[in-house]
Amino acid sequence: MRYIIIGAGAVGGAVGGRLAQAGHEVVLVARGAHLAALRERGLRLHVPEGELTFPLKAVDGPDALGELRADDVLLLAVKTQDTVTALEKWRTAPVAGGGTAAELLPVLCLQNGVEGPRLALRAFRHVYAVCVWLPAGHLEPGVVSAAGAPLTGILHIGRHPHGTDDTAHRVAADLAGAHFEAPVVPDVARWQYAKLLANLGNALEAVAGRVDDDAARALYAKVRAEGETVLDAAGIAYATVEEQRAVRGHKVDPVPLPDAPRGGSSTWQSLARGTGTIEADHLNGEIVLLGRQHGVPTPLNELLQSLANRFAHERRPAGSLPPRELERLADKAVTGAVHPDE
Repeated sequence: MRYIIIGAGAVGGAVGGRLAQAGHEVVLVARGAHLAALRERGLRLHVPEGELTFPLKAVDGPDALGELRADDVLLLAVKTQDTVTALEKWRTAPVAGGGTAAELLPVLCLQNGVEGPRLALRAFRHVYAVCVWLPAGHLEPGVVSAAGAPLTGILHIGRHPHGTDDTAHRVAADLAGAHFEAPVVPDVARWQYAKLLANLGNALEAVAGRVDDDAARALYAKVRAEGETVLDAAGIAYATVEEQRAVRGHKVDPVPLPDAPRGGSSTWQSLARGTGTIEADHLNGEIVLLGRQHGVPTPLNELLQSLANRFAHERRPAGSLPPRELERLADKAVTGAVHPDE
């Protein structure tokens, strides 16, 4: 199989680089300065064993490839807010032998949140959800870091909305030979919702800095508790913290990478790169949406969703909101004394 990585940033670059290292044919899809750097110098991947360079084919869309192959696999690794735009470029791409990518090719959504596979299923017949546990960073064009050891990441795979098949197992086998663990599960949504709860702290870190003191950890606990209450009210199952720990153990422990810049979550990285967009609508915003649908108040998630979006639109520096100011806004949000857009 040939792997086409749509969105060769932190996650896509790490997965693409490791697959290439394992001997698989990989195409990277990127844009702007990142695409130019990939074409000029190849993908530079910082991992615990050092810097690896992969001179892979890099394109901005399907036109540069001509007819796609029947054995192509599309790995979608753009942020959720870019899903529709990205897939619109690929859905009508012709496949050798007749038919289109949307009709014939599998697309695996390696994305945070739970909305990506649902959006993909509107256009593509064969959609797979992937719960991504992969500490990776992308702050410089052409350069990606993946600090996990001894494995680069754990990627739960399943058909969307449920089930498994031969394609999922074949992709999982390739990933297992490329520094990943890739369990194939019929209920991948359970793992996605569990990861969603963990990602509710992304916006907190993005606007006010790392969650590494008692006050920040206490605020995150309240944000997560809102999320759990909402999922319980909606009747949505999610893997427990204990279940996740049992699977992960110490398989993907981050280690210092001397040549890689210190980074943060995917949400933090969007602010650090000044992209102008952010995934908060599909993380904290997912909890807000479900809360509104099921009559559960979510003031803290609504606050973080709003703050993260404002920071992105105004291109404010990551982590620049004083923690005490965030605590003040959170207290007022909970008591109903402030609108999240204050």
